[in-house]
Amino acid sequence: MGQRNPLADQTQKPRRFYGYYVAGTSMLIYFFTNGMLLFIPPNLFPRLMEEFQATEAEVSWTSSISHLVIIPLAPLVGYLVDRFGVIRLLRTGLVLMAVCFTLYPFAQSMNQLYWLHGMLAVGLILAGLLTNVILLSQWFVRKRGRAIGLLLASSSVAGFLMPSLIAPLVTNPQFGWRWGFGILAGLFWLIPVLLGFKVSKESPLEVGQYPDGSSQLVDEEDPQEPQGLTLAQAIRTRTLWCLAIGSGCLRFCIDAMNTQATIFFEREVGLLPLRATFLYSLIFGFSALGKLLFGYLSDKIPKRRVMLMSSTILFIATLTLFEPGGSDFPFHLTQSIPRLVTFAVLFGLGFGGSFTMIPVVTVESFGPRARGKILGIITSVDSICGVLGIFIASELKTSTGSYVMPFAIVVVAALIAIVNVSFIKPMWTATQHPEPRKLAITGG
Repeated sequence: MGQRNPLADQTQKPRRFYGYYVAGTSMLIYFFTNGMLLFIPPNLFPRLMEEFQATEAEVSWTSSISHLVIIPLAPLVGYLVDRFGVIRLLRTGLVLMAVCFTLYPFAQSMNQLYWLHGMLAVGLILAGLLTNVILLSQWFVRKRGRAIGLLLASSSVAGFLMPSLIAPLVTNPQFGWRWGFGILAGLFWLIPVLLGFKVSKESPLEVGQYPDGSSQLVDEEDPQEPQGLTLAQAIRTRTLWCLAIGSGCLRFCIDAMNTQATIFFEREVGLLPLRATFLYSLIFGFSALGKLLFGYLSDKIPKRRVMLMSSTILFIATLTLFEPGGSDFPFHLTQSIPRLVTFAVLFGLGFGGSFTMIPVVTVESFGPRARGKILGIITSVDSICGVLGIFIASELKTSTGSYVMPFAIVVVAALIAIVNVSFIKPMWTATQHPEPRKLAITGG
């Protein structure tokens, strides 16, 4: 009498795929981790400047420190996952971030905020995008693209909802930014931390299921050798450097604008904090739409063309900030509300589309063989350019007293991005070894 397979017995029972709960939890985790570290502090910059008598450059260093910590630590995630497992890393990062978020409202100086942002960046490495992508990749194979797409969109939704959620407290003199951030810290303990410990599971085998909820194991890898260029081959192509420069310039624009937008809306345009917060949130609302829209288009037309479209929209958005006439320059920054709304909408769409296209264009251009290594190079260049964007924009604003020069540099960077993206061409063909989702490239 043979021994029964409990896994086989369980998979015969029609029950809901547990991976959907894992995916929902990862979305909520990414919603809070990215939202509270990357989007809430820049929206609070005007309040921090008032509280600590700080300049634009000094408050912007909080975001720069987060990026500087992430750059050298990000490549370690794969090694740590192999050694400790994704769930241990995820939970460790969540607890570390929860403690730092709890301490955040009690900060008494910019130096204390700098230290907190450094520790929060470590937590984000452990519980942020890379860890959740690895986790979802273990639960989804055929549906992986959709799962990761929704994960990416949840970050933009956080940028849209979170600032508006705490705005009534932040702008109320009886409460202020400390109470607003404190409310979010409490929610962080109750939602991502609790769900991360109670719901997240390492793999489908823990609950007697297979990836995607299938009745049998999904064979993810083709038995043949993966096709595409090696890293050494890719480095010798113009496409890799055009992609690196193009995506780096896009990241320069995105981080420069996202960290300085609220200060610009309040201090230079003269908007009330609630209106400035609305415009800031609008960028991320349309960023979420851009991720979904351009992600859909990338399944219909070549991905490099979609990236060129999103880059062009971002460039047009930066131009809407300027109007003819000015004392020192032949142009000045707009004070028009309709133009600012147009900027927020277009910049959000371009931001979301460009951010989503970078990894898929990499695979389209070079194939899957060395995608991890190539993406590592692209990610490092992007992070460095993001720090430069924050530093240059904030320092120039502090020294000149205006955002005219910083935003003009952003326009130039966006134009450089378009030029480089237009030179991206596929360096391999998949006609003899098609990808599961028909990633067949014929050139041109």
